[in-house]
Amino acid sequence: MAEFDELPGSVLFACTQNSLRSPMAEALMKYLHGRQIYVQSAGVRPSEVDPFVVAVLDEIGIDLSRHRAKSFEDLEDDYFDLVISLSPEAQHRAVELTRTSSCAIEFWPILDPSFTEGSREVRLDAYRTLRDDLLARLTRRFPPRGAPVVG
Repeated sequence: MAEFDELPGSVLFACTQNSLRSPMAEALMKYLHGRQIYVQSAGVRPSEVDPFVVAVLDEIGIDLSRHRAKSFEDLEDDYFDLVISLSPEAQHRAVELTRTSSCAIEFWPILDPSFTEGSREVRLDAYRTLRDDLLARLTRRFPPRGAPVVG
């Protein structure tokens, strides 16, 4: 039996601003697993959701237009089975959050596509690459038990 055969009951995706990487990971995880897993995202310093994230998720049928960025302090519950941090700053905050709990932490260093320069299409391609990479990684780490369920 593989190390990751069991799905966690709850996952928090964390990044610096909760505007790009972590809300994208949250939306993709919900796409893959629906309500089987409680999924949230948070940022160290929340900002507005990046419109390019909304656009590239919309291309695959995921609506993120109503996402409201939140900080660690905005979380209704601060106990998770697993925290996946997507930036070094979020990794430090995740360690602080889980210092007194038995929560597992994983660090997935994911490049921030907002630093990509060029035309709108060049920038969208960078976001698509992030989306596709995250989806592949999530599928490997948390294999769906059938067809994806939007929840």
